[in-house]
Amino acid sequence: MIITYQGVEFFKVQFGDITIAFNPISKESKFKSSKFGSDIAIISVDDDDFNGADVVAFAEKAPFVISGPGEYEIKGITIKGFSSKTKYGGKERINTVYSINLENMNLCFLGAIGEVELPKEIVEGIGNVDILFVPIGGDGVLDAAKADKISVEIEPKIIIPMHYGEIGEKDALKKFLKESGEEGVKAIDKLTIKKKELEGKEGEVVVLSTNV
Repeated sequence: MIITYQGVEFFKVQFGDITIAFNPISKESKFKSSKFGSDIAIISVDDDDFNGADVVAFAEKAPFVISGPGEYEIKGITIKGFSSKTKYGGKERINTVYSINLENMNLCFLGAIGEVELPKEIVEGIGNVDILFVPIGGDGVLDAAKADKISVEIEPKIIIPMHYGEIGEKDALKKFLKESGEEGVKAIDKLTIKKKELEGKEGEVVVLSTNV
């Protein structure tokens, strides 16, 4: 599996000949977006900063769009969506937390979640998490301290912070790395990982450079 960060909460996940886009930035957003073809587009919040399924439709490739709670199975991939809350954009609305099982790895994508106390349904639904994508920028979503708290509760093997830099509070990444005791972590261009390489990892923070 190869994971690259496209900025804000936009990720490209590739495994075999399948590509998944998480929270793609739309053309209507003020933030710069990337364009590539994906098989599946997973959207947490109906907002221009996260709902750009159009930018991950390329040539003859149009993604299957998942944009809310429920259970899905596409191309042998199991995806579960759970309703949570966000105040991104200044008003309370629904954010969907996703659990994705692929290549025997369990990914949890928190999206623009703003609540640090996870409902019991989500805790039980996501199960044991291998890779956690967590927002850290504040301003309607989790800030650094709350992101660390929720990461400790979920106990993933790898933590990938998002929603920082050009979005959210200043120095959010620096604050999050301090909170998590990972101040020496350096950014990498991509994360290439296999299930067996997760053995022995406990809450390891991986910072990805923006590929835009």
